[in-house]
Amino acid sequence: MRVQSGVHKLKKTRWEKFTTSCYQNKYLYLLALPGFIWLVLFAYKPMLGVLMAFQDYNIIGGLWDSPWVGFKHFQTFFSGKDFAPIMGNTIKISLLQLLFGFPMPIILAIIFNELRTGAYKKVTQTISYLPHFLSWITIAGMMTTILSPSTGLVNNVLVMFGIEPIYFLAEKSMFVPILIISSIWKEIGWSSVIYLASLAGLDQEVGEAATIDGCTRFQKIIYINFPYLMSTVAIMLILRVGGILNAGFDQIFNLYSPATYDVADVLDTYVYRLGISGFQYSLSTAIGLFKSVVGVIMVVVTNWLTKRLSDGEVSL
Repeated sequence: MRVQSGVHKLKKTRWEKFTTSCYQNKYLYLLALPGFIWLVLFAYKPMLGVLMAFQDYNIIGGLWDSPWVGFKHFQTFFSGKDFAPIMGNTIKISLLQLLFGFPMPIILAIIFNELRTGAYKKVTQTISYLPHFLSWITIAGMMTTILSPSTGLVNNVLVMFGIEPIYFLAEKSMFVPILIISSIWKEIGWSSVIYLASLAGLDQEVGEAATIDGCTRFQKIIYINFPYLMSTVAIMLILRVGGILNAGFDQIFNLYSPATYDVADVLDTYVYRLGISGFQYSLSTAIGLFKSVVGVIMVVVTNWLTKRLSDGEVSL
């Protein structure tokens, strides 16, 4: 009885502390209430749509009256002829973007950090940021114009050297490199902001001491700046690997065509065609759920490996 009484008093004390805190901070909670409601309505409520992956969903029956079929749609996707090429394209494009795109903002941030002329530094940073604010629709239009086989600037130069015009966006061998290059160009400046902010916290006395000891600028970058960035790099790598199956829907959707489906069709574009164009809501939901589960697993595994390699100093 005494133990139960003690537990009851402890619960009561916690409840009293909670209610007191709510009353004391009522205006802060009121300010946070619209954001909380938005989160529930637009982030958590849509999660109910995951149920469609286990149903033969139909619009008339709705979410609650559609028949349950278990893992039927997952089996259909995994055993279908499209599974291998779609997964292959997704992983290939994602890994190439990770391999070539992930280090570039780090290099650019280090270069910006080494610039000593303030005005020049601001101008170059601004120029590198600007493409991030352009939509992929705009960039796709620009690239279509520049790479046009008849009026494009690139092909005009090729013709001047006696080379036949090339329809770059319809060439399977060139489409993926175009994706990688355009993705780097668009996001390199904006992605470098995080690393620049991290470098801003580096103690300048360390660099001055290294200079006195005779270190060159390159040596300071290798032995001071880059190691200082490793914790930020690890966190960004974890987040990037978590989206390994996000190969860039907006970019690919606005650039690809039936001629390049074999090399450019990824999970997101495949789901779009199934769900929006083909009205196969349950199958497209199952594929989307599979992608999300893989993303969570990749985040957990990468986080674990990062902690092991950094002795637990870096984690999410």
